[in-house]
Order: sequence, then structure tokens, then C-alpha cells
Amino acid sequence: MIPAGDVPATAGPVPSTAAALGVIALPLSAIAPRQADAAAALRAFRRSCPVALRREDVSGLTRMSDWQLSCDAAASWPERDASRFFASYFTPVRVGEGQAFATGYFEPEIRGGRQRRSASDVPVYGVPPDLERCWRDDMAESERDGRAPLSRRLPDGRCIEHFTRAEIEDGALEGNATPIIGYASDPIEFFFLQIQGSGRLVTDTGEVMRIGYANQNGHGYTGIGALMRQRGLIGDGTPYATSMQGIVQYLRDHPAQGRAIMRENESWVFFRELIGPDAQIGPLGSIGVPVVREASVAVDPRYVPYGAPVLLDLDRDVADGLWIAQDTGGAIKGPNRFDTFWGAGEDAREIAGGMSGRGSAVVLLPREAAARLAR
Repeated sequence: MIPAGDVPATAGPVPSTAAALGVIALPLSAIAPRQADAAAALRAFRRSCPVALRREDVSGLTRMSDWQLSCDAAASWPERDASRFFASYFTPVRVGEGQAFATGYFEPEIRGGRQRRSASDVPVYGVPPDLERCWRDDMAESERDGRAPLSRRLPDGRCIEHFTRAEIEDGALEGNATPIIGYASDPIEFFFLQIQGSGRLVTDTGEVMRIGYANQNGHGYTGIGALMRQRGLIGDGTPYATSMQGIVQYLRDHPAQGRAIMRENESWVFFRELIGPDAQIGPLGSIGVPVVREASVAVDPRYVPYGAPVLLDLDRDVADGLWIAQDTGGAIKGPNRFDTFWGAGEDAREIAGGMSGRGSAVVLLPREAAARLAR
């Protein structure tokens, strides 16, 4: 235990990416969430407990057993006293400098369905049967570090890059037994649904089909907003704001140029239909737990353990408060990089689309883990 007022201690070395930056324990006074935030975070934390208790933490900051006490307590802890729960079972730490950058994501709702209604409808593909993690022949031995990249296994056994976004749009997956689980009516809306990682296809009759991330094609994510700003297509001196809304408007006003820009993001996401009780709560994050509006945050798991509470204090006050690490994403890379979840609907789209907040981040670790790191 690190009592309030103690001088912060630098954590000892652990075999992780996070440790290379330094992990600083903070006084308990650093935990000061609003009660409403704490109650929502406690509900989200309970859902994450089965994952934290059985899944290895790739950040190296915690062990599965570290979560047992807090998870046992969370099961019956009264939500009206949630702030005391987090103060009782966690130690606040700063990973590296603790300088946070946060964006936002939401659950899009777009027109579509199970059947194709128009030649312009975009297939919503499931996972291709030839998608595999394997070392490609064009990769030198010096590049073969860590996990093999997502690639395409040919019938003759060779491993090559999987198809790019452009190739998939041009029909590369047709005829190779890749399942089609539905169709989206608007390619621009579907492009952004892929970035969000989950969403709803809604038919003209009101049927809702919820889809979630299943895998991707192994190509790196490229944020088109940054490209468009660099090229002077959005932002100052243009009719288009540097927000999701401004980007979408440019893509609609310039269809040929917009299609080419979207193809510069070679990453393509494959989906699965979400069914069952959990899918009714919200879209599933990368750890298989439903993400919840204003309570779930996507992180880089090399620096923040899944299930860990995160306290954000940003220059965008709407995102201040306690969040639970339950998701990740292709653009969420590096320490203190976060993506806050805002649910579904027009307000969620507006908040998430304009979210770009900077400030500080505090990660709450189980006390057993923090004590071990401080030795």
C-alpha cells in the first residue's frame, strides 16, 4: 500500500514495453473520480473481471492473480459508494510522462441488411478462410520478431500479403469462399464503420443487425484525416472542418478523389454478427466484453492492462473521468493513447467525431501489482 502523501516511487524493471518508459506510483489523492463516473466504471469493471483473471497481461504490469481481490469485492460492492471501491483496491500510477492524447469512437448506425438491394451495396465480409498469421517469404529473418503478421496462405503453402482495401473493393474476395454476412448501402458510412470497429446495419423495415470486429487484413491503418489536413483539403482556408463531419462532407462533394483517399488506408476490417445477451448491452470490444458509453476506453495493451481503470483529465472536459480499458484499435498505439467510447446516435457521432483531447492519464493498478513494481 502507498499511503496518500508518500513520495512517488519509481517502479523496478519488469519485462514489458511499459516498464521501459518508467512506471511512477502516485499518492492516493490522485484518485478523485466523480460518483457518477465511478458507478458506471464499477459496472464496466465487473464485466472485465473474467478476462483480467484468465488472460495474460502483455504490458507486464499485472498478473492474473493480482485482480482476484478487487474482482471478488466488485461483485457485491454498492454502486452508490463506487469511488471508495477504487480508492480501496487500486494504486494510481503514471506510465511514462502520463501525457494523454484521446480521441473518440462510437457505434455507427447505417442503412443495410442481410440481402443486397443495389449493385452499389458494399459486401460486409466475414473472415476469409485463407487469412492466417504466417511469416512471408519476402520478410527477412531480422524482421521476424514477435507474432507473425496477418497474411494470406496460398493453396501451395506459400504465405503472401493479404489483399489491400483497393483490391477487396475491386472484387479480390469474390469466389474464394469468404462469407458475406450482410451489405451496407453507403460505402463512405461503411468506411467509417470499419474504423469504429462495430456498428448496426438497419433495413428499411427497421430490422437491426449488429456487427462487430472479427479480424483485419494485416495492412496498416492510415488515418485519412491527417492526410487531408496535410494536403490542405480540410481545415483553415477550406469549407471543411477538421472533424469527422468535415471529412465526410469532402468525400461526398468529391467522390472520385474521396474514393482514392479512402483507399490510401489499406486496412480492411472483417466482421461477425453479434448475437446473444451481451450484444444487446453494446458492441463487443476486443476482449469480448460489451463496451459501454462513457465508461469504456480503447488502449494499447502493451502499456495499459485490459480491465484497468484509467482516470483522464483532458482539455475536453466531456471526456474527464474514470474509464475502463476494454478495447483496442489499429490507430491506438503507444503509451497514454486512448480512444473513448460514446455509444450510438447522433450525439455520440458528434462528440466522438470531434474528440481530440490532451491532458493527463492515471492508470489504476491492483495494489498487489503496484507494490511488486515498487520493490
